Amino acid sequence: MGWSVADIPDQSGRIAVVTGPGGLGFETALALAGARARVILAGRNPDKGAAAVAAIKTQVKGADVAFAFLDLASLGSVTAFANSLLKDLPRLDLLINNAGVMAPPTRQETADGFELQFGVNYLGHFALTAHLLPLLRQGDRSRVVSLSSVAHRMGTIRFPDLQWRYGYSAWGAYGQSKLAMLMFALELQRRSDSRAWGLLSLAAHPGFARTELIANGPGPVGAMAAANRVFQPLVSQSAAQGALPTLFAATALEAAAGGYYGPDGILELKGSPAPAKIMPKAQRRDDAARLWQDSERLTSQTFV
Repeated sequence: MGWSVADIPDQSGRIAVVTGPGGLGFETALALAGARARVILAGRNPDKGAAAVAAIKTQVKGADVAFAFLDLASLGSVTAFANSLLKDLPRLDLLINNAGVMAPPTRQETADGFELQFGVNYLGHFALTAHLLPLLRQGDRSRVVSLSSVAHRMGTIRFPDLQWRYGYSAWGAYGQSKLAMLMFALELQRRSDSRAWGLLSLAAHPGFARTELIANGPGPVGAMAAANRVFQPLVSQSAAQGALPTLFAATALEAAAGGYYGPDGILELKGSPAPAKIMPKAQRRDDAARLWQDSERLTSQTFV
């Protein structure tokens, strides 16, 4: 039998931030609250956030969970959210960089002029982690878990055009953002090790999980839509199951620093948490250092 929510160690006394109150984020927050962590669920929709908090409190008696506003498409919002935590929290033990958008058919931009997927999925989380580093360093072997995807395999970091201003491809930009998240997780661990930050940085992906990200994406049409309705249940899994690799990375004693976890089934689409395949391009240290430098410049944030 594979690893499940029942295997999460007691999280009493630990403080967690989870970005994105729907789908995977909700299931992650629910499981952490059930393990007695204090959970801050962050997102840009207060109504959805309030509903998520209410649902968690209904399912977990005595859950210590709250919603806080965070719009990852705005560096100003990221700064305001982080500053509130820096003021109110003694430390941060767990940061789950979960929220994201997937494959909008036309190119969109964040408030700061970044391509939407690169800005929300990656740069917003890069800046958030930088802001919260002082709190993370106060925690006890704090963990940062960054959500990647099997789509990182098709991604390329387009250094000359990170914002996809030329030749926009919805899936190409999505793949880049998820490759960037995996590279970030690996590079964050290397920097933590070399600078004695005391962090465990890990990455995870949900496989093919049935979430709002899928439902709100471009989706198939026509005959492809009909085929999708037939075959999707065979190759996909629930959001709760899709959250397990994240929860394993966030809590399991056997999760390795710098590890990457996903489902153990065929093509890593569904199954129980297990080490996931990392493409060689995600492990190129020169590219990771260059991406880190570009990210610091774009977000005006450094890790100190």
